[in-house]
Amino acid sequence: MPEFNAPLRDMRFVLHDVFQAPSLWARLPALAETVDADTADAILEEAAKVTGTLIAPLNRSGDEEGAQWQAGEVRTPAGFREAYATYTEGGWVGLSGNPEYGGMGMPKMLAVAFEEMLYAAGSSFALYSALSSGACLAIDAHASEELKSTYLPPMYEGRWAGSMCLTEAHAGTDLGIIRTRAEPQADGSYKVTGSKIFITGGEQDLTENIIHLVLAKLPDAPAGPKGISLLLVPKVLVNADGSLGARNAVSCGSIEHKMGIKASATCVMNFDGATGYLIGEVNKGLAAMFTMMNYERLSIGIQGIGCAEASYQSAVDYARERIQSRAATGPVNQDKVADPIIVHADVRRMLLTMKALNEGGRAFACYVGQQLDLAKYAEDAGERQNAEALVALLTPVAKAFFTDTGLESCVHGQQVFGGHGYIREWGQEQLVRDVRIAQIYEGTNGIQALDLLGRKVVANGGAALRLFASEVRAFAHANASSHGERLVEALERLEAVSGWVLEQAKADPNSVGAASVEYLHLFGYVAYAYMWARMAAVAQRKQAEDEAFCSAKLATAEFFFSRLLPRTLSLEASIRAGSQPLYGLAAEQF
Repeated sequence: MPEFNAPLRDMRFVLHDVFQAPSLWARLPALAETVDADTADAILEEAAKVTGTLIAPLNRSGDEEGAQWQAGEVRTPAGFREAYATYTEGGWVGLSGNPEYGGMGMPKMLAVAFEEMLYAAGSSFALYSALSSGACLAIDAHASEELKSTYLPPMYEGRWAGSMCLTEAHAGTDLGIIRTRAEPQADGSYKVTGSKIFITGGEQDLTENIIHLVLAKLPDAPAGPKGISLLLVPKVLVNADGSLGARNAVSCGSIEHKMGIKASATCVMNFDGATGYLIGEVNKGLAAMFTMMNYERLSIGIQGIGCAEASYQSAVDYARERIQSRAATGPVNQDKVADPIIVHADVRRMLLTMKALNEGGRAFACYVGQQLDLAKYAEDAGERQNAEALVALLTPVAKAFFTDTGLESCVHGQQVFGGHGYIREWGQEQLVRDVRIAQIYEGTNGIQALDLLGRKVVANGGAALRLFASEVRAFAHANASSHGERLVEALERLEAVSGWVLEQAKADPNSVGAASVEYLHLFGYVAYAYMWARMAAVAQRKQAEDEAFCSAKLATAEFFFSRLLPRTLSLEASIRAGSQPLYGLAAEQF
């Protein structure tokens, strides 16, 4: 059975050396007394133990058994309940939760590293707590004090879980056409009626209560997305003293039979006049839900990195041990009949692609986490505003690029194994199946691309892009190197393409949609180039302290700039081809 060992050395390098997180935390009063370098290292060490020894051993058996539904009840695979109890005892659900209600208050920069470990160890298991953490964010940001004090403490403890109920059979991306209704009651509560699909963790046997966050429309709500409200609907009603009362009118109609993440219960949830409580303002539910969704989108992006890291570790081990043929330069293992496949150029190409994308993604996740922390905790209003703009710009890139490249990496990992990669016992085929969903849920990657180019670049004339570009250019000028030169060249390509699309959008309404996916990928490679330039600069300075690690980092950086960043050339060409090639066929000609 494949093992998972958290890449702690690289995580510490990114957190402490590249982004100097302890120094940042020290100047943010809300974090200064909560976390420092030693605290962060202790959390990472313990997280590595929990994910490697408690969760990872359940990944394959959980996939084989899957979640089971019978008469409205869901049973998680063998070992999940016991593991979840141990997991929640460690306070992991509330790692970055509000300390006023029992959370640990850790920064997002640290939480993203933990999330990567969690998804690498077992994506299905990870999703049960990921949705709870996201639900807590929305409640903490928008709910009344009464709701927060009632629901957040047991959710942070892990005794209660959370779910996000958006999608309906006829309404996925277009949430403005949902049909779930919320009828106001005399006591201030609401009766919620409707059916939701694809609800992760909507029913399970891990916790004593599940807190559903449900999008619904009040009777007099305006049409479209401006008429959506957010309701908190508990599976079990909560008494005034916080104890559990009667079962609410909420039921699980079935669970889906899926390609992957089989141990995660993906539910059809029915609300039959269930009691719910308004979160935030009437008709402002979508904005409140996006507080949760932006964090969830980063989290689901990290699922791509986690699965890819697990795939990479197994593939490297296999490539070092599997012997087939001789190296092109002659025998490496003179005493054996063949050489390990890691000597072959194509295997190295695949492994280095995985390594470069994984480590670039890890750094970029930490960078986006840094912006989230600054947006939340910085005292200076200008610094908060800039961080908020960068979060809005970079979140769709993180979600889509992490998961697109995560699938690419997992396919490479499977390919390294050859025929064995297609066999279940090696674990690679499960990773390919599990990571595939990450491109689909929490907003498909095509929608993320439209959001990036249409809303975050074209709609504001590229203002947020200029903010990011100025930071990248300032770094490159302050750290002169061949990496910096190639980074600026790629940045200028992104800027030029952005300007071209802005012009095209004035006359061609199809131009944004036609360019969006390639544009997001172009942006992603430039963002990774920025991360690799920063990592290479630090590795160059610290090479004498850790020759093996830093030389590997520098060699991987060179691979990224020489073999992966040139992908931006073909992406630019595709974008500049415009929308016409996509609309040359009539619908009936497909």
